[in-house]
Amino acid sequence: MEKPTQSRPLIGVGWMIFTGVMFVCVTAVVKHVGSDLPAAQAAFLRYLLGFVFLVPMIKPILDAHLSRRQLKLFALRGVVHTCAVILWFFAMARIPIAEVTAMNYLSPVYVSIGAALFLGERLPPRRLAAVVMALIGALIILRPGIREVEPGHIAMLGTAVFFAIGYLIAKQLSGEVSAAVVVGMLSITVTIGLAPAALAVWVTPTLAQLGWLFLVACFATAGHYAMTLAFAAAPLTVTQPVTFLQLVWAVILGAVVFGEAVDSWVVFGGAVIMASVSFITWREAVARRQVTPAPNATKV
Repeated sequence: MEKPTQSRPLIGVGWMIFTGVMFVCVTAVVKHVGSDLPAAQAAFLRYLLGFVFLVPMIKPILDAHLSRRQLKLFALRGVVHTCAVILWFFAMARIPIAEVTAMNYLSPVYVSIGAALFLGERLPPRRLAAVVMALIGALIILRPGIREVEPGHIAMLGTAVFFAIGYLIAKQLSGEVSAAVVVGMLSITVTIGLAPAALAVWVTPTLAQLGWLFLVACFATAGHYAMTLAFAAAPLTVTQPVTFLQLVWAVILGAVVFGEAVDSWVVFGGAVIMASVSFITWREAVARRQVTPAPNATKV
């Protein structure tokens, strides 16, 4: 299966560009809904309305016969992802789209740190230097002491951490169950996790707001599906740098649709983070090529 993966880089790049457009559309719709609905409720409705896309995953979940340990890991991932989603919706209503997008690039950096601290993975000097550069990129965006760091910025820092923890848990589970089970269980646990927080701040939504949030679910599902196709068509070293285009789309969208000022420091900081993430991705790909994978290692 490796040969087709490496022989279709243009297709992989194309799918990843489409992925970026879908995720920026998600950001735009959430920004449009704004603070009219509490963050927890908006996030809950997005997942609840997206349950229609969960139907094909029900049978694989039931057939997986999950162990108690796996259920606990899925529950833990649901909790941290719930926190991440609430913080992301909170940030979207309070800071420019470009800043949300740029700071979201920090998640893979936190994943590298977490894998070294908790999974025993090595963090060689060059990869450590890339992590430090990414954190410098975050400082360039925030510029503490030069401008006011708003609650939305703090929320995005927390979002990236929680998403990284969720990814590390998913990384362990992906070798044990199918991708459909991993995605399906995430939708179920996050919906359950968001329900109490949403009910605590519930505001009766309008039909228009429900329609917008269903559109968010559609864009998000399309984005995740396109990302899967991109990963199948080309290696991460090809597709990862393309994700920087999300920041380009976000800057254009924020300026044209929402009248947000273009901040060159945010673009520069995002570029520094994305360059660091691309380097980390490349180093991981090189490390994998130096080790012959086990027969099951190449199966998703």
